[in-house]
Amino acid sequence: MVPDPSRSLSALSETVAALRKDGRGSILLALAGGWFLSMGVRMIYPVLLPHLREAYGLDLTTSGLLLTVLFLAYAIGQLPGGMLADRIGERTVLTLSTVVAAITLGLVITANSPAILFAATALFGFGTALYAVARYTILPKLYPERIGAANGVTAASQDAGQSVLPPLAGVIASLFLWQLGFGFVIPLFLLMGAVLWFTVPVQEPAANGEDNSGPLSERIRDLLAVLGQRAVIYPTAVLVLGLCVWQAFTSFYPTYLIEVKDLSTTVSSTLFGLFFALGILIKPLAGGAYDRIGIRRSLVIVASGPAIALLALPFIEGFWPLVGITALVSTLLGFATVTEPYLLETLPEEIRGTGFGILRTIAFMVAALSPVAFGAAADNDFFDQAFMALAVLAGVMLLLAARIPEQ
Repeated sequence: MVPDPSRSLSALSETVAALRKDGRGSILLALAGGWFLSMGVRMIYPVLLPHLREAYGLDLTTSGLLLTVLFLAYAIGQLPGGMLADRIGERTVLTLSTVVAAITLGLVITANSPAILFAATALFGFGTALYAVARYTILPKLYPERIGAANGVTAASQDAGQSVLPPLAGVIASLFLWQLGFGFVIPLFLLMGAVLWFTVPVQEPAANGEDNSGPLSERIRDLLAVLGQRAVIYPTAVLVLGLCVWQAFTSFYPTYLIEVKDLSTTVSSTLFGLFFALGILIKPLAGGAYDRIGIRRSLVIVASGPAIALLALPFIEGFWPLVGITALVSTLLGFATVTEPYLLETLPEEIRGTGFGILRTIAFMVAALSPVAFGAAADNDFFDQAFMALAVLAGVMLLLAARIPEQ
């Protein structure tokens, strides 16, 4: 059946109107803006990795370890971010995150040794993690009827940031100093913190965890019972694998294009930006697909592309074929847009922040090991085989998707 463009446009118009209804559009825009910065700056690291390697004498394994530290700190910060969102409200947590990110980036650009660079990177990762869970948990309160579409919009802002900020940072670092590639976003974080404070509504005490009554042991038992359900375990496993593929791929794709495919830094940065730019379209479409057709078929759509493309990547040469491979891999960017709303809807509201924080902590801690493992493989001349291993993980995502019960 050929899609009807008029019906698609009508559905899009209806979705936009629903997201803006009752003044919620400005809140969603502020949430998206903070996510744009937090995730966009995190992906500056892979682009500036050649500069960091030169400045601090890092090999590929150590470079991978730096990114693992970034992602591991991000993983550790998920649970505190979720618990704080439950107890003190999303507005405070979101604002705090942007301020911490600004301060720790100041430490990154003034680091005078690898040890300080690693420590500052860890603090930055932890700070941005505080934003992650809070921006998720506020969405079911704002958009109980459109959580997939709302999450798609904020998730797309992540890819907008990752498609714009890393190439811009690369240009700034090449023309001036690598420190300015990080430093130019510090005032933007501070400005964003003020916007969030005055835009995001204050949550009522009952929405911030005061319903958690009863003995601690009973609350823990209830939480574990929820997290042990099939509807939680399988989508969490898909989330783990998707993060492993995403973090390893994004950590070394620019370096791979330069060192193996013989592309210039500018061209590799452009392809890297293209990968995230396509996510601006893919994530809202994936979120809408989740609302319409459910999690299973949505995951088949988003995981098939990377399974095929990453397997073919080592055999592809030339700019335009690599553009095609990059576009095909980019469907991976929809995996979290599909799995995370499902998990949010599965978790009871009274433990949503804490439970979601636990799941994201587990997922990101496991996935944080993928960059250092990938870097070690690359150091031992297994760069191509490492990408093919990522294709296998994407294939396993497809198998697990069939085990997830539809809501």
